[in-house]
Amino acid sequence: MILHYLTTEFEQEVSNTRKLLQAVPEKDIDYKPSDTSWTMGELAQHIATIYYWYVGALTQDVYDMATDRLERGATNDIKATLALFESNVEKARAALKTLTEEKLEANWTMKAGDHVILGPMPRGIVARGFLFNHIYHHRGEMIVYLRATGNKVPGLYGPTYEESKRG
Repeated sequence: MILHYLTTEFEQEVSNTRKLLQAVPEKDIDYKPSDTSWTMGELAQHIATIYYWYVGALTQDVYDMATDRLERGATNDIKATLALFESNVEKARAALKTLTEEKLEANWTMKAGDHVILGPMPRGIVARGFLFNHIYHHRGEMIVYLRATGNKVPGLYGPTYEESKRG
């Protein structure tokens, strides 16, 4: 039952993430709100990259980021980032299909070489916290970037504030 809910949420939120990434304009791709922040392009690429991590999180008991390679392309090319997103979503979908209720309960660890980054923790917690919520967190940041640059924010869960004030 939990798998059905995770898969349904995944598909709904992929649609919302796509809308948000499609709203990123080339003209503001280098915008960043502070010296320590990512540019809009870097943030968009990070969001697209998280979908790639579904494979390591859902199909491996220990995911070693030091041995994994993902060609990402330039951060200032939103079309390339959208293509990366679509490719990674397909990989994430395939990884989700390998899950069972038992696998959700199994422990998972993320490391970079000998350094443990996350875990061990149940894969179900990883799916919700590290994958799903991680994307939502960065989408919220992207909304702030879009608003700060005067761009239109798409409605993700109904109309935006600006849309609700029309007419």
